[in-house]
Amino acid sequence: MSERPVLLPYTDPAFVADPFPLYAKLREDGPVRHVLIGGGLEAWLVTRYEDALAALSDHRLSSDVRDASDTRLLQQLPETERESMLSNMLRSDPPDHTRLRRLVSKAFTARRVAAMRPRIQDVTDRLLDAVVESGHADLIADFALPLPVTVISELLGVPVDDRHDFQRWTDRMITRGPELPDPAVVNEAWQHMRAYVTELIGAKRQDPGDDLLGALVTARDEEQRLTEDELIAMVFLLLVAGYITTVNLIGGGIAMLLAHPDQLDLLRSDPGLLPGAVEEFLRYDGPVNPGIARFAREDAEIAGVTVPRGATVLIASAIADRDPARFAAPERLDITRQDNAHLAFGHGIHYCLGAPLARLEGQIAIGTALRRLPGLALAVAPDELPWRPGGLRGPEALPVTFTPGG
Repeated sequence: MSERPVLLPYTDPAFVADPFPLYAKLREDGPVRHVLIGGGLEAWLVTRYEDALAALSDHRLSSDVRDASDTRLLQQLPETERESMLSNMLRSDPPDHTRLRRLVSKAFTARRVAAMRPRIQDVTDRLLDAVVESGHADLIADFALPLPVTVISELLGVPVDDRHDFQRWTDRMITRGPELPDPAVVNEAWQHMRAYVTELIGAKRQDPGDDLLGALVTARDEEQRLTEDELIAMVFLLLVAGYITTVNLIGGGIAMLLAHPDQLDLLRSDPGLLPGAVEEFLRYDGPVNPGIARFAREDAEIAGVTVPRGATVLIASAIADRDPARFAAPERLDITRQDNAHLAFGHGIHYCLGAPLARLEGQIAIGTALRRLPGLALAVAPDELPWRPGGLRGPEALPVTFTPGG
Protein backbone atom coordinates (compact mmCIF):
# COMPACT_ATOMS: atom_id res chain seq x y z
CA MET A 1 0.00 0.00 0.00
CA SER A 2 1.35 3.46 -0.89
CA GLU A 3 2.54 5.67 1.98
CA ARG A 4 0.87 8.81 0.70
CA PRO A 5 -2.94 8.83 0.49
CA VAL A 6 -4.47 8.68 -2.98
CA LEU A 7 -6.60 11.67 -3.98
CA LEU A 8 -10.13 11.00 -5.21
CA PRO A 9 -10.28 13.88 -7.74
CA TYR A 10 -13.77 15.28 -7.38
CA THR A 11 -12.64 18.46 -9.16
CA ASP A 12 -12.07 16.41 -12.33
CA PRO A 13 -15.27 16.24 -14.43
CA ALA A 14 -14.04 13.05 -16.09
CA PHE A 15 -13.74 11.32 -12.71
CA VAL A 16 -17.15 12.56 -11.59
CA ALA A 17 -18.72 11.24 -14.79
CA ASP A 18 -16.94 7.88 -14.59
CA PRO A 19 -14.99 7.10 -11.41
CA PHE A 20 -14.78 3.37 -12.09
CA PRO A 21 -11.41 3.17 -13.88
CA LEU A 22 -9.71 4.72 -10.84
CA TYR A 23 -11.80 2.56 -8.52
CA ALA A 24 -10.64 -0.57 -10.34
CA LYS A 25 -7.00 0.46 -9.97
CA LEU A 26 -7.46 1.14 -6.25
CA ARG A 27 -9.02 -2.29 -5.77
CA GLU A 28 -6.24 -3.99 -7.72
CA ASP A 29 -3.56 -2.19 -5.69
CA GLY A 30 -4.87 -3.30 -2.30
CA PRO A 31 -7.89 -4.28 -0.22
CA VAL A 32 -7.68 -1.19 2.03
CA ARG A 33 -6.42 2.09 0.58
CA HIS A 34 -5.57 5.33 2.34
CA VAL A 35 -7.33 8.11 0.37
CA LEU A 36 -8.17 11.81 0.41
CA ILE A 37 -11.81 12.65 -0.22
CA GLY A 38 -13.69 15.98 -0.36
CA GLY A 39 -12.04 18.87 1.45
CA GLY A 40 -8.87 16.91 2.11
CA LEU A 41 -10.51 14.54 4.59
CA GLU A 42 -8.62 11.27 5.02
CA ALA A 43 -10.32 7.90 4.85
CA TRP A 44 -9.45 4.22 4.65
CA LEU A 45 -11.19 2.78 1.61
CA VAL A 46 -12.29 -0.88 1.79
CA THR A 47 -12.33 -1.93 -1.85
CA ARG A 48 -13.02 -5.66 -2.12
CA TYR A 49 -16.32 -7.45 -1.74
CA GLU A 50 -15.60 -9.96 1.02
CA ASP A 51 -13.83 -7.35 3.14
CA ALA A 52 -16.61 -4.81 2.60
CA LEU A 53 -19.26 -7.38 3.52
CA ALA A 54 -17.43 -8.17 6.77
CA ALA A 55 -16.81 -4.49 7.58
CA LEU A 56 -20.52 -3.67 7.33
CA SER A 57 -21.13 -5.96 10.33
CA ASP A 58 -17.91 -5.19 12.24
CA HIS A 59 -18.69 -4.03 15.80
CA ARG A 60 -15.36 -2.20 15.91
CA LEU A 61 -16.69 0.25 13.32
CA SER A 62 -19.18 2.82 14.61
CA SER A 63 -21.88 4.76 12.76
CA ASP A 64 -21.57 7.70 15.18
CA VAL A 65 -19.44 10.52 13.77
CA ARG A 66 -18.50 11.48 17.34
CA ASP A 67 -16.15 8.49 17.24
CA ALA A 68 -14.15 10.14 14.45
CA SER A 69 -10.81 11.69 15.36
CA ASP A 70 -11.07 14.31 12.59
CA THR A 71 -13.14 17.05 14.21
CA ARG A 72 -13.95 18.57 10.82
CA LEU A 73 -16.51 15.82 10.28
CA LEU A 74 -18.49 16.89 13.34
CA GLN A 75 -18.05 20.55 12.47
CA GLN A 76 -19.90 19.95 9.19
CA LEU A 77 -23.06 19.50 11.27
CA PRO A 78 -24.86 22.67 12.43
CA GLU A 79 -23.47 23.61 15.84
CA THR A 80 -26.74 24.56 17.55
CA GLU A 81 -28.59 21.48 16.30
CA ARG A 82 -25.85 18.85 16.42
CA GLU A 83 -27.60 16.61 18.93
CA SER A 84 -30.78 16.57 16.86
CA MET A 85 -28.97 15.60 13.68
CA LEU A 86 -27.04 12.85 15.49
CA SER A 87 -30.19 11.27 16.90
CA ASN A 88 -31.21 9.24 13.86
CA MET A 89 -30.86 5.59 12.88
CA LEU A 90 -28.06 6.10 10.38
CA ARG A 91 -25.79 7.72 12.96
CA SER A 92 -26.58 5.48 15.92
CA ASP A 93 -25.55 2.02 17.11
CA PRO A 94 -27.32 -0.50 19.37
CA PRO A 95 -29.20 -0.25 21.63
CA ASP A 96 -30.51 3.11 20.38
CA HIS A 97 -30.43 1.97 16.75
CA THR A 98 -32.47 -1.15 17.59
CA ARG A 99 -35.14 0.87 19.39
CA LEU A 100 -35.41 3.54 16.68
CA ARG A 101 -35.53 1.09 13.78
CA ARG A 102 -38.25 -0.98 15.44
CA LEU A 103 -40.52 2.08 15.58
CA VAL A 104 -40.70 2.42 11.80
CA SER A 105 -39.87 -1.02 10.43
CA LYS A 106 -43.53 -2.09 10.15
CA ALA A 107 -44.16 0.66 7.61
CA PHE A 108 -41.58 -0.81 5.22
CA THR A 109 -42.33 -4.53 5.23
CA ALA A 110 -42.61 -6.21 1.84
CA ARG A 111 -46.35 -6.71 2.37
CA ARG A 112 -46.99 -3.06 3.27
CA VAL A 113 -44.90 -1.86 0.37
CA ALA A 114 -46.65 -4.20 -2.11
CA ALA A 115 -49.96 -2.65 -1.10
CA MET A 116 -48.62 0.71 -2.30
CA ARG A 117 -48.17 -0.51 -5.88
CA PRO A 118 -51.45 0.92 -7.28
CA ARG A 119 -50.75 4.37 -5.85
CA ILE A 120 -47.14 4.38 -7.09
CA GLN A 121 -48.39 3.36 -10.55
CA ASP A 122 -50.98 6.14 -10.47
CA VAL A 123 -48.39 8.80 -9.58
CA THR A 124 -46.03 7.44 -12.24
CA ASP A 125 -48.69 7.62 -14.95
CA ARG A 126 -49.76 11.11 -13.92
CA LEU A 127 -46.19 12.42 -14.16
CA LEU A 128 -45.73 10.88 -17.60
CA ASP A 129 -49.11 12.20 -18.74
CA ALA A 130 -47.70 15.70 -18.25
CA VAL A 131 -44.82 15.18 -20.72
CA VAL A 132 -45.85 12.43 -23.10
CA GLU A 133 -47.34 14.74 -25.75
CA SER A 134 -44.31 17.03 -25.90
CA GLY A 135 -41.74 14.50 -27.12
CA HIS A 136 -39.07 15.76 -24.72
CA ALA A 137 -38.45 15.96 -20.98
CA ASP A 138 -35.89 16.15 -18.23
CA LEU A 139 -36.53 12.77 -16.63
CA ILE A 140 -34.97 13.93 -13.35
CA ALA A 141 -36.95 17.14 -12.72
CA ASP A 142 -40.12 15.92 -14.46
CA PHE A 143 -40.19 12.32 -13.29
CA ALA A 144 -37.46 10.68 -11.18
CA LEU A 145 -37.53 13.41 -8.53
CA PRO A 146 -41.26 14.09 -7.97
CA LEU A 147 -42.23 10.39 -7.93
CA PRO A 148 -40.38 9.27 -4.76
CA VAL A 149 -40.97 12.65 -3.10
CA THR A 150 -44.71 12.20 -3.58
CA VAL A 151 -44.63 8.60 -2.33
CA ILE A 152 -42.66 9.29 0.87
CA SER A 153 -44.68 12.44 1.55
CA GLU A 154 -47.93 10.50 1.38
CA LEU A 155 -46.52 7.69 3.51
CA LEU A 156 -45.48 10.15 6.21
CA GLY A 157 -48.51 12.40 5.87
CA VAL A 158 -46.57 15.43 4.65
CA PRO A 159 -48.08 17.99 2.23
CA VAL A 160 -46.61 17.24 -1.19
CA ASP A 161 -46.71 20.96 -2.04
CA ASP A 162 -43.92 21.51 0.50
CA ARG A 163 -41.49 19.26 -1.37
CA HIS A 164 -39.62 22.10 -3.09
CA ASP A 165 -38.72 23.64 0.25
CA PHE A 166 -37.43 20.53 2.00
CA GLN A 167 -35.66 19.41 -1.18
CA ARG A 168 -33.78 22.74 -1.31
CA TRP A 169 -32.78 22.57 2.36
CA THR A 170 -31.75 18.94 1.97
CA ASP A 171 -29.49 19.72 -0.97
CA ARG A 172 -27.70 22.38 1.07
CA MET A 173 -27.18 20.01 3.99
CA ILE A 174 -26.00 16.85 2.26
CA THR A 175 -24.55 17.80 -1.14
CA ARG A 176 -20.84 16.98 -1.19
CA GLY A 177 -18.20 18.17 -3.61
CA PRO A 178 -14.47 18.85 -3.76
CA GLU A 179 -14.58 21.19 -0.75
CA LEU A 180 -16.09 20.88 2.71
CA PRO A 181 -19.54 22.48 2.96
CA ASP A 182 -19.88 25.95 4.46
CA PRO A 183 -21.03 25.45 8.10
CA ALA A 184 -23.10 28.65 7.97
CA VAL A 185 -25.04 27.42 4.91
CA VAL A 186 -25.60 24.01 6.50
CA ASN A 187 -26.71 25.60 9.78
CA GLU A 188 -29.21 27.90 8.06
CA ALA A 189 -30.68 25.03 6.02
CA TRP A 190 -31.04 22.84 9.12
CA GLN A 191 -32.76 25.64 11.03
CA HIS A 192 -35.30 25.95 8.23
CA MET A 193 -35.75 22.17 8.15
CA ARG A 194 -36.12 21.90 11.91
CA ALA A 195 -38.72 24.67 11.97
CA TYR A 196 -40.61 22.92 9.18
CA VAL A 197 -40.49 19.50 10.86
CA THR A 198 -41.48 21.02 14.22
CA GLU A 199 -44.50 22.62 12.56
CA LEU A 200 -45.46 19.28 10.98
CA ILE A 201 -45.19 17.54 14.34
CA GLY A 202 -47.32 20.23 15.96
CA ALA A 203 -50.01 19.74 13.33
CA LYS A 204 -49.95 15.96 13.89
CA ARG A 205 -50.35 16.48 17.63
CA GLN A 206 -53.59 18.29 16.88
CA ASP A 207 -54.76 15.78 14.27
CA PRO A 208 -52.65 12.56 14.30
CA GLY A 209 -54.22 10.97 11.22
CA ASP A 210 -53.55 7.47 9.93
CA ASP A 211 -49.98 7.84 8.70
CA LEU A 212 -46.43 7.16 9.82
CA LEU A 213 -45.79 10.62 11.20
CA GLY A 214 -48.90 10.40 13.39
CA ALA A 215 -47.71 7.03 14.71
CA LEU A 216 -44.28 8.49 15.56
CA VAL A 217 -45.86 11.40 17.43
CA THR A 218 -47.91 8.90 19.43
CA ALA A 219 -44.76 6.92 20.21
CA ARG A 220 -43.15 10.12 21.49
CA ASP A 221 -46.04 11.61 23.47
CA GLU A 222 -47.97 8.61 24.80
CA GLU A 223 -45.47 5.76 24.85
CA GLN A 224 -42.28 7.70 25.72
CA ARG A 225 -40.23 5.69 23.21
CA LEU A 226 -38.68 8.75 21.55
CA THR A 227 -37.12 11.97 22.77
CA GLU A 228 -38.11 15.16 20.98
CA ASP A 229 -34.71 15.34 19.28
CA GLU A 230 -35.08 11.72 18.15
CA LEU A 231 -38.53 12.43 16.76
CA ILE A 232 -37.29 15.41 14.76
CA ALA A 233 -34.26 13.47 13.51
CA MET A 234 -36.45 10.50 12.53
CA VAL A 235 -38.83 12.65 10.47
CA PHE A 236 -35.89 14.38 8.79
CA LEU A 237 -34.22 11.06 7.96
CA LEU A 238 -37.36 9.48 6.54
CA LEU A 239 -38.11 12.53 4.40
CA VAL A 240 -34.61 12.71 2.98
CA ALA A 241 -33.65 9.03 2.74
CA GLY A 242 -37.13 8.26 1.44
CA TYR A 243 -36.52 10.02 -1.82
CA ILE A 244 -32.97 11.05 -2.60
CA THR A 245 -31.40 7.68 -3.38
CA THR A 246 -34.50 6.53 -5.27
CA VAL A 247 -34.21 9.58 -7.55
CA ASN A 248 -30.71 8.39 -8.42
CA LEU A 249 -31.83 4.79 -8.89
CA ILE A 250 -34.56 5.76 -11.37
CA GLY A 251 -32.56 8.41 -13.22
CA GLY A 252 -29.36 6.39 -13.17
CA GLY A 253 -31.13 3.23 -14.30
CA ILE A 254 -32.65 4.94 -17.33
CA ALA A 255 -29.30 6.57 -18.15
CA MET A 256 -27.60 3.15 -18.01
CA LEU A 257 -30.13 1.65 -20.41
CA LEU A 258 -29.72 4.53 -22.85
CA ALA A 259 -25.95 4.00 -22.74
CA HIS A 260 -26.39 0.25 -23.37
CA PRO A 261 -28.87 -0.13 -26.26
CA ASP A 262 -28.61 -3.92 -26.27
CA GLN A 263 -29.85 -4.03 -22.66
CA LEU A 264 -32.58 -1.49 -23.43
CA ASP A 265 -33.84 -3.61 -26.33
CA LEU A 266 -33.71 -6.74 -24.18
CA LEU A 267 -35.77 -5.15 -21.40
CA ARG A 268 -38.30 -3.71 -23.84
CA SER A 269 -38.78 -7.15 -25.37
CA ASP A 270 -39.13 -8.87 -21.97
CA PRO A 271 -40.51 -6.65 -19.16
CA GLY A 272 -40.33 -9.68 -16.88
CA LEU A 273 -36.62 -8.91 -16.56
CA LEU A 274 -37.37 -5.68 -14.66
CA PRO A 275 -36.74 -6.92 -11.08
CA GLY A 276 -33.36 -8.34 -12.05
CA ALA A 277 -32.57 -5.24 -14.09
CA VAL A 278 -33.08 -2.99 -11.06
CA GLU A 279 -30.72 -5.18 -9.03
CA GLU A 280 -28.13 -4.89 -11.80
CA PHE A 281 -28.47 -1.10 -11.89
CA LEU A 282 -27.82 -1.06 -8.15
CA ARG A 283 -24.74 -3.23 -8.54
CA TYR A 284 -23.28 -1.69 -11.66
CA ASP A 285 -23.62 1.99 -10.72
CA GLY A 286 -25.66 2.40 -7.55
CA PRO A 287 -26.89 5.62 -5.93
CA VAL A 288 -24.41 5.56 -3.01
CA ASN A 289 -20.87 6.19 -4.21
CA PRO A 290 -18.23 5.29 -3.30
CA GLY A 291 -19.79 3.85 -0.16
CA ILE A 292 -20.77 3.97 3.49
CA ALA A 293 -18.76 5.74 6.19
CA ARG A 294 -17.91 4.16 9.55
CA PHE A 295 -15.50 5.25 12.30
CA ALA A 296 -13.00 2.99 14.04
CA ARG A 297 -13.68 2.69 17.78
CA GLU A 298 -10.24 1.13 18.25
CA ASP A 299 -7.20 0.19 16.21
CA ALA A 300 -8.63 -2.42 13.85
CA GLU A 301 -7.04 -4.78 11.38
CA ILE A 302 -9.01 -5.02 8.13
CA ALA A 303 -7.72 -7.33 5.39
CA GLY A 304 -4.26 -7.25 6.95
CA VAL A 305 -4.14 -3.43 7.20
CA THR A 306 -4.19 -1.70 10.59
CA VAL A 307 -6.71 1.14 10.61
CA PRO A 308 -6.06 3.56 13.51
CA ARG A 309 -8.65 4.40 16.15
CA GLY A 310 -10.84 7.33 15.11
CA ALA A 311 -10.15 6.86 11.40
CA THR A 312 -12.92 7.22 8.84
CA VAL A 313 -13.48 3.86 7.15
CA LEU A 314 -15.22 4.20 3.81
CA ILE A 315 -16.77 0.83 2.97
CA ALA A 316 -16.77 1.22 -0.79
CA SER A 317 -19.82 -0.72 -1.96
CA ALA A 318 -19.54 0.87 -5.43
CA ILE A 319 -16.03 -0.57 -5.82
CA ALA A 320 -16.77 -3.90 -4.12
CA ASP A 321 -19.80 -4.46 -6.36
CA ARG A 322 -17.44 -4.64 -9.36
CA ASP A 323 -14.98 -7.00 -7.69
CA PRO A 324 -14.06 -9.72 -10.21
CA ALA A 325 -13.42 -12.10 -7.31
CA ARG A 326 -17.16 -11.96 -6.57
CA PHE A 327 -18.93 -11.16 -9.85
CA ALA A 328 -18.35 -12.60 -13.31
CA ALA A 329 -17.56 -9.91 -15.90
CA PRO A 330 -18.30 -7.17 -13.34
CA GLU A 331 -17.60 -4.30 -15.76
CA ARG A 332 -20.45 -5.46 -18.01
CA LEU A 333 -24.05 -4.33 -17.46
CA ASP A 334 -26.10 -7.52 -17.65
CA ILE A 335 -29.77 -7.30 -16.70
CA THR A 336 -30.05 -11.09 -16.85
CA ARG A 337 -27.40 -11.57 -14.15
CA GLN A 338 -28.57 -14.19 -11.65
CA ASP A 339 -25.97 -14.13 -8.88
CA ASN A 340 -26.29 -10.51 -7.79
CA ALA A 341 -25.84 -10.11 -4.03
CA HIS A 342 -24.73 -6.48 -4.31
CA LEU A 343 -24.01 -4.19 -1.36
CA ALA A 344 -25.84 -1.10 -2.63
CA PHE A 345 -28.34 -1.28 0.26
CA GLY A 346 -25.66 -2.13 2.81
CA HIS A 347 -25.65 -5.21 5.01
CA GLY A 348 -26.27 -6.17 8.62
CA ILE A 349 -28.26 -4.14 11.14
CA HIS A 350 -28.03 -0.98 9.03
CA TYR A 351 -29.36 -2.65 5.86
CA CYS A 352 -31.53 -0.06 4.13
CA LEU A 353 -34.98 -0.09 5.71
CA GLY A 354 -36.54 1.37 2.56
CA ALA A 355 -35.04 -1.17 0.15
CA PRO A 356 -38.40 -2.85 -0.69
CA LEU A 357 -39.96 0.54 -1.45
CA ALA A 358 -36.99 1.72 -3.54
CA ARG A 359 -37.04 -1.51 -5.54
CA LEU A 360 -40.76 -1.23 -6.24
CA GLU A 361 -40.55 2.43 -7.25
CA GLY A 362 -37.60 1.67 -9.51
CA GLN A 363 -39.38 -1.20 -11.23
CA ILE A 364 -42.61 0.72 -11.78
CA ALA A 365 -40.96 3.97 -12.86
CA ILE A 366 -38.44 2.48 -15.29
CA GLY A 367 -40.84 -0.10 -16.71
CA THR A 368 -43.60 2.45 -17.28
CA ALA A 369 -41.22 4.97 -18.85
CA LEU A 370 -40.00 2.38 -21.35
CA ARG A 371 -43.57 1.38 -22.18
CA ARG A 372 -44.97 4.88 -22.56
CA LEU A 373 -42.01 6.70 -24.14
CA PRO A 374 -41.23 4.92 -27.44
CA GLY A 375 -38.08 6.03 -29.21
CA LEU A 376 -36.56 7.15 -25.92
CA ALA A 377 -33.09 8.63 -26.44
CA LEU A 378 -30.71 11.09 -24.83
CA ALA A 379 -31.12 14.67 -26.05
CA VAL A 380 -27.40 15.32 -25.43
CA ALA A 381 -24.21 13.36 -25.92
CA PRO A 382 -23.62 10.89 -23.07
CA ASP A 383 -20.50 12.75 -21.94
CA GLU A 384 -22.57 15.93 -21.54
CA LEU A 385 -24.77 14.50 -18.79
CA PRO A 386 -24.13 16.28 -15.47
CA TRP A 387 -23.44 13.92 -12.54
CA ARG A 388 -23.53 14.54 -8.80
CA PRO A 389 -19.96 15.04 -7.58
CA GLY A 390 -19.75 12.65 -4.63
CA GLY A 391 -21.48 10.68 -1.90
CA LEU A 392 -24.79 10.25 -3.69
CA ARG A 393 -24.33 9.38 -7.36
CA GLY A 394 -26.76 9.96 -10.18
CA PRO A 395 -27.42 12.30 -13.09
CA GLU A 396 -28.42 15.82 -12.02
CA ALA A 397 -30.43 16.16 -15.22
CA LEU A 398 -31.52 13.64 -17.85
CA PRO A 399 -32.72 15.44 -21.01
CA VAL A 400 -34.39 13.00 -23.39
CA THR A 401 -36.49 12.90 -26.53
CA PHE A 402 -39.14 10.36 -27.54
CA THR A 403 -42.02 9.89 -29.92
CA PRO A 404 -44.78 12.34 -28.90
CA GLY A 405 -48.04 10.80 -27.80
CA GLY A 406 -46.64 7.53 -26.45
